[in-house]
Amino acid sequence: MAASNMPQREELSLAAARVRQALADTDAYVARDDFSGYDPYDVLLSPIFRLPLLRSGKYARVAAQQVLSRLPVNVRPLLGIKKVASVVSLARMLEGYAHLFAIDPPRRDYYGDRIALCLHRIEALRSPGYSGDCWGYQWDWEPFHAARSIPAGHPNIVVTGIVTNALFETHRLAGVQAPVDSCVSAAEFLLRDVERVVVTDDSFCWGYFPRDRQLVPNATMKGARLCAQVFSLTGDRELRDTARATVKFVAAHQRPDGAWPYAVGDRRSWVDNFHTGYVLECLDAYERYTDDTSFSSAKARGWQYYRASFLTEDYVPKYLDHRVEPIDATACAQTISTLCTFGDVQAATQVALWTLEQMQRPDGGFFYQRHSHFTNRIPYVRWSIAPMFAALARLLYTLEDPRARVLRPQRRPKADR
Repeated sequence: MAASNMPQREELSLAAARVRQALADTDAYVARDDFSGYDPYDVLLSPIFRLPLLRSGKYARVAAQQVLSRLPVNVRPLLGIKKVASVVSLARMLEGYAHLFAIDPPRRDYYGDRIALCLHRIEALRSPGYSGDCWGYQWDWEPFHAARSIPAGHPNIVVTGIVTNALFETHRLAGVQAPVDSCVSAAEFLLRDVERVVVTDDSFCWGYFPRDRQLVPNATMKGARLCAQVFSLTGDRELRDTARATVKFVAAHQRPDGAWPYAVGDRRSWVDNFHTGYVLECLDAYERYTDDTSFSSAKARGWQYYRASFLTEDYVPKYLDHRVEPIDATACAQTISTLCTFGDVQAATQVALWTLEQMQRPDGGFFYQRHSHFTNRIPYVRWSIAPMFAALARLLYTLEDPRARVLRPQRRPKADR
C-alpha cells in the first residue's frame, strides 16, 4: 500500500533528472564566485560601521541589519560591502558534494576534488583560542537579545553544528577520515567552552555562544547532534550522557500540540519552519546515533505538527505555522530535508519541483524570498543557494537509493570515560 502513495517510477525518474540539472546549475553558480556571496545579515561589513558613532551604536546596528535583510534591492556595492565565502556556505556545499559522491561513481573524481577544497577552506576558517574546533560567521553581527556585539569569527553553536554535521556526513558518505578528528575536537569546544543554563539536575540548555545564556531549542539540539555523532564514532559515554541531558531540556519545552517555540523564556515564542525542522532532524540523529528511544514520542508529535503545519496542499513550504509568506529559500530547503529524514519522499519531491519552478533563477542561484506583492530576487549563498544545493543533493540521494540513509559510520576504538 505504501507504494501506491509514491509517484510512479517514470515521474520519479523525471524528477531526479530535473533535480540533477538544478544541482549542476547551482554548482556552476557557486563556482563562478568561488563560494563567495552576499548575506542577508552582512551589513556590518560596510566601512561606514567603522565610524565611531556607528561602531558603538547598538540600536543603529540592529536596525541596519533588519533593514538591509528586508530590502529587495541590493545596495551592498554602494555601501562598500564585499562578497565573502561563509563557512556555512562551504559546509552546506560540502554536505551536498558528499551525497552526490555517494551516488554518482562516474563523477567521484570531481566531487572528491570539491570535497577536498571545502575541507581545506573550512579548516582555515576555524576560530582560534578555544578548547576545540569551532566556527562563527564571517561578519560582525548584532544580536538584539545579547548585551554585546559579536565580532566576525566568534564561534557559536549553530555555525559549529552546521559545519560539523557536514564533516560527519562527509565521513559517513564519502569515507573521508580527516573530518573525524575535527568533529571530536569540536565536541570538546561544546563540553568546555559553551555556557550551560541548568534547568534541573539532569537537563540543561547550551547558550548560543560562549558566555551566552539564551535558551534556544534548535541551537542546543545542534550540540546534541554533534555529541551523538561523535559518540557513534568513539563510544565516549560523556558525550552520550551530555546529549541526552540537553535533549531532555528540549523535550520538556515542547508544547502539548507538538510544536517548539524558537526560544524559551523570552518573547521569541514564534514557531517557524526551518528552526522546527532543525530540532526534528537533530532529534532523529540523536536517536539513531545513541540508540536511545526515550524521546520517540516527542519526535513523533513534533513530526506530526511539522507535517500538518508547514506545508500547504500544493506543497508550498510555509514560513510560520500560521502563515505561508514570505516563502523563504531556507524554509524550502529545510522542508525538503526534513521530509527526507522522515521518509515522506513524495512530498519532498513535490516541494523540490515547486521550489525549482518558483524560486530558482536562470543563472542557477535561488531567490531569497517571495512576498505577496513582490519577490526579493537577491541570491544569498549562505541563506538560499548552498542550503538548496544540500537539500536537493540529499533528495537525489534518497531517490536513487531510499535505503542509503541508514548507513552508519565506522566506530573507532576509544576508552570510555
